[in-house]
Amino acid sequence: MKKIKPAVLLLAIGAFTAGGSGYLFSREQHPTDASPPVAPTKQAAVTSLLELRLATADGQWQNLAEWRGKVLVVNYWATWCPPCRAEMPAFSRLHDKYKANGVQFVGIAIDSVDKVREFRTSQKISYPLLIGTLDTMLGSAALGNSVQALPFTVIIDRNGALDTVKLGLYPETELETRLRTLIAR
Repeated sequence: MKKIKPAVLLLAIGAFTAGGSGYLFSREQHPTDASPPVAPTKQAAVTSLLELRLATADGQWQNLAEWRGKVLVVNYWATWCPPCRAEMPAFSRLHDKYKANGVQFVGIAIDSVDKVREFRTSQKISYPLLIGTLDTMLGSAALGNSVQALPFTVIIDRNGALDTVKLGLYPETELETRLRTLIAR
């Protein structure tokens, strides 16, 4: 067996080190598409939310941007979620009570069209129910729903700024107090 000369070994180690350093340096200077994405700000998430165009249970398309300039209460929900179903009658009452004051409720269902249509018919919900997707639900994380749970409600003020984030059942009195404050602004 031949012995490797120390000079050859040092030369090989030096070449490997220089090559590795060059590779790492070039990656830092020229990031690839594999760079981690920049986390969106909450305001960017609101902008994305207002740019959504989702189907209604009747198969029509609804642009959330139509409600710019209103106090917008967006509730992520599902028919299989008991707390979601429990808060919806209160949301309907508050929608009916404050819609003349520029308040708009909208439900984004993470569910099938048929189940939403059946639920809407049986419960007489007075505000629009839209059909979301997994991507819609994932988008709620940028608004503050990091655990991706339901129900999840956000309130956007008349100026398009995120005002309130609520994970879990939203008590009617608490929500009404918040709406009155926003209407008075």
